[in-house]
Amino acid sequence: MPADVLILATRNEGKLRELARILGSHTKLVGLDAFPGAPDVPETGATFEANALLKARAIANYTKMPAVADDSGLCVDALNGMPGVLSARWAGRHGDDHANLELVLAQVADVPDARLGARFVAAAALVVPKGAEPEIETVVTGEVKGRLIRVPRGSGGFGYDPIFQPDGFDLTTAEMTPEAKDAISHRGRAFRALAPFIQGRLS
Repeated sequence: MPADVLILATRNEGKLRELARILGSHTKLVGLDAFPGAPDVPETGATFEANALLKARAIANYTKMPAVADDSGLCVDALNGMPGVLSARWAGRHGDDHANLELVLAQVADVPDARLGARFVAAAALVVPKGAEPEIETVVTGEVKGRLIRVPRGSGGFGYDPIFQPDGFDLTTAEMTPEAKDAISHRGRAFRALAPFIQGRLS
């Protein structure tokens, strides 16, 4: 592959499209579907930052190419910051968005509306390999504050987007256009903060 290719450590097409929109046309972005043998990296870290680095390191090591990975989740005030790093598997099976969303709604069913504060948090990591040791490792974070709603709205986005209403908006993140969501989302903020590091290494 060309030297200016960046590997995004995911098979999630939504994340690929999101990062591609943020980076623009200057960087060729490839997901893990281009590497059928790439490892599935367990998210064993205690923080979003640790999980993002675990995945970026593993994929950079496997592909011998610059890799970006992210870890993100929903932190609900009334649930003491959970699901947090367990967001993708909160209901027990990784990636079951509907079950995860329904479980969170059930867990806050008796919580007063005034206490439904929440925030989306994302960490994004860039690892550039060089020999046995990484040449560079960078991790940044982004977050967006808001509140939960009790009835899902919208068909865009993924995960908990249909029940998350960012502060200052009447729409859920699932009701926003992709561009509007990118402008305020936790992942959008993290990827934009990482973009100068990516462009600096690949330019």
